[in-house]
Amino acid sequence: MKWLRRPSWFALLLTAAGALLFIRLGVWQLHRADEKDELLRRYAAADSAQPRDFAAVALAPPANAFARVHVQGEYLADRAYLLDNPKHDQRGGVEVYAPFRPRDGERVLLVDLGFLPGNGTDQAPQLPSLPTGEQTLHGLYLPPPGVGFEMGGDALARQAHWPKTTIYLNLSQVSTDLGSQLYPQVLALDADPAAIFVREHMLDFSSMPPARHRAYAFQWFTFALAAVVILLVLHRRRPKIPSDN
Repeated sequence: MKWLRRPSWFALLLTAAGALLFIRLGVWQLHRADEKDELLRRYAAADSAQPRDFAAVALAPPANAFARVHVQGEYLADRAYLLDNPKHDQRGGVEVYAPFRPRDGERVLLVDLGFLPGNGTDQAPQLPSLPTGEQTLHGLYLPPPGVGFEMGGDALARQAHWPKTTIYLNLSQVSTDLGSQLYPQVLALDADPAAIFVREHMLDFSSMPPARHRAYAFQWFTFALAAVVILLVLHRRRPKIPSDN
């Protein structure tokens, strides 16, 4: 190419390495978007599936699916945990969790009763009494909410009265607080028009939805193209300026 000067090997290697890195990052972002799309499809399929017996998945939840289950047992009296400021909440309020002992179960199951809107003050919403006696529950058996960086240690251990409030739901801390082993996941109850709780359970991809992964992929691919364009521009032959002679 007469319009292009021969680049040095260093310039070629640097450009190739940068472009390949950007392409690899772009492909990785596309894979992450596909993975999250697949999770959303599995979640939607589980929401309409026939419920399974809880005992079949209690200690070994399926790794590639979300199980919809039914379970019989009783709530532990006067015990509840309030997850303050859940991510889907735009009104102020708490997500309410209650311990439940399945019939013939070896552990305690933490049940997500749903979201309770705030009352416009700093005080926790008034909780209704839990039903007594044996109950049959239906819902999705899901991983617990994620735990971020906790400052100040175990907040549950410092509270003497129920319900107890936390900004992170740590199953290990709840287990210690109850003095009982917990099942590895939580039961998110099906929607119930008669319940005062708002049950809008969903996978929380608000911070990084699939569309944002694809936007980042486009950005990385653009960087790869820009690296090649920069190499060509820097090594373009400049036209000779004719002399005045």
